[in-house]
Amino acid sequence: MAFALKKKNRIDIDKEDLSEMLKNSDEKRQFYLLMVRAMLVFIKDFSLDIKEIDSEEFKKKIDDLTEKLLSDEKTKKLQSGFEKNKKNIITYIKKQKKYLKDREGEFKEIIDLLTKAMAVVDHDSQVYNEKIYKQSERLEKITLLDDIKKIKNELIIEVENIRKTVREKELDDSEKLEKLSKKVNSLNVELEKAKEESVKDGLTGVYNRKAFDRYIKKIVERNAVTKASFSILILDIDDFKKINDNFGHQTGDRVLMAMAHKCREFIRSDDFLARYGGEEFVIVLPGASLRNAVKKGKLICKEIAKARYALEESKKDTVISITVSIGASVHKKGDTVATIIERADKALYAAKQAGKNRIVSEKEIKTKK
Repeated sequence: MAFALKKKNRIDIDKEDLSEMLKNSDEKRQFYLLMVRAMLVFIKDFSLDIKEIDSEEFKKKIDDLTEKLLSDEKTKKLQSGFEKNKKNIITYIKKQKKYLKDREGEFKEIIDLLTKAMAVVDHDSQVYNEKIYKQSERLEKITLLDDIKKIKNELIIEVENIRKTVREKELDDSEKLEKLSKKVNSLNVELEKAKEESVKDGLTGVYNRKAFDRYIKKIVERNAVTKASFSILILDIDDFKKINDNFGHQTGDRVLMAMAHKCREFIRSDDFLARYGGEEFVIVLPGASLRNAVKKGKLICKEIAKARYALEESKKDTVISITVSIGASVHKKGDTVATIIERADKALYAAKQAGKNRIVSEKEIKTKK
């Protein structure tokens, strides 16, 4: 009986050890998955946005690899997928290195060409100036002859003319350089403007859907590494179709612009406001808890409902008011772009169903269920 008790205790101890080992193993697995996911995010960030080497395709493959590693597929299948993607990563790194090396060579050639051109221009100017000044010196020496007063006077005039020519050339060169500098600055401004226009909504001036998709994808990926929380608000103008039907699309456009302007008043400098599509807007609030996001949403709802908008300049007495419904969600561990937006969408739908002109959070939906 003592032997049986001893054996039983040993089995219990073995079970405890095994349970502890399994727990440690699972914790390590979770850590390794997190580490791998973070490394893949770093690899994506390290890759440059270069069309010539198919950067977008490479980033898509990294996303696919991340999904596979986080899935419950068998180890052999994961190993096979990793080996395939490993080759893709190595190939891409080589392509990027070659691209940068080629561009570096091209830049060196351009710099060399510009340096030589500037040297030629500088040399030509120096030669020209030296000739003129030497000529003026020779002419001045001639004027020392007192017995030819008439020639002396004319030579003095000629010397002054030559000096004037030199000054004019120097001034002309300076003006040309200034114009060139202004042209370069103007081109830089136009380039920045074109970049900004490509990510801004043409009507409201806030970020467009394309810019939002990039931003939300990046912040979700970063969250896997930094653990920095964020919340999102999806806003939808209530009965917007009726506004278009009753007052026309021009009024509808003015309502959208007014909505964007109002939202700007209540967001921080690091918050992200975009037109999500149609009459929908989205606000990303970095570092905000769900509670703070709801608080912000309530304020926006209240202020928009309070505002009154004139239909036309000529009919200032004719005004309309609008309301918005808002859905709120907060980023959680393991979230993807799709999951966090889906929860905010469901909350928005619940706000519409509850009577509009309100904010509903994902937490309220769960509580009701």
